[in-house]
Amino acid sequence: MTSLSSFSVRSSSQSEWLNISAEVEKAVAASGVTEGICVVFVPHTTAAITVNENADPDVPHDLGFALNQISPDRREFRHSEGNSAAHTKTSLVGPSITLIVSKGRLLLGTWQGIWFNEYDGPRNRKVHVRVFGE
Repeated sequence: MTSLSSFSVRSSSQSEWLNISAEVEKAVAASGVTEGICVVFVPHTTAAITVNENADPDVPHDLGFALNQISPDRREFRHSEGNSAAHTKTSLVGPSITLIVSKGRLLLGTWQGIWFNEYDGPRNRKVHVRVFGE
C-alpha cells in the first residue's frame, strides 16, 4: 500500500521553523498504513525539513542561530537573487526525512517533532508526504 498527500505551509518571516508534526501524523493516519515508512519531502531550494526537539521553543531558535553563524549572508555571494545563504542552509539540513511508521503512527522519540525550516520567507510552501507499507 502507498499513499501520497500534500499540504501547504505559510511562513511569516525570512527565517522560521514551523512544527508540522500534526500535519504529517494526519497524512500517516489517512494513509491506512500500519507498518511501514513515511517520507516527508520539501520541493524547494531555500527551505528544508528536519527532526529535532519539540518541547523547548529555544531549540529551533538556537539551531537557526547556529545555521546563521555557519552560513551568514555575504556580499561575496554571486547568486543574483541574493539568497545564497538560504540555499546553503537548505543543502546542510536537507529536503527530506524518512521516518518509521509503527502501529499506524510515526515512531518518534518523546521530545522529537518534525520541523519545516524556512530560510527565504515569507512564502507559501508545499510539503509532500509519501507513506509506504502494509
